[in-house]
Amino acid sequence: MADKSLTCRDCGSAFVFTEGEQAFYAEKGFANEPSRCRECRSIKKANSSHRGGSRGSFNSPRYSRH
Repeated sequence: MADKSLTCRDCGSAFVFTEGEQAFYAEKGFANEPSRCRECRSIKKANSSHRGGSRGSFNSPRYSRH
């Protein structure tokens, strides 16, 4: 394996997918390479945790009983 240069799907900047990260992905059985840079992954993770998890949660207002 060798370091790979990838392009972030959110911001378009180039980032390096290191040999170590590739080995980790292979060890965990991940089939896809990362599509976001570290910064955009952090932003996405922070935004999803503010919404209370996954979409369509039963805790969301649209599922509440009035």
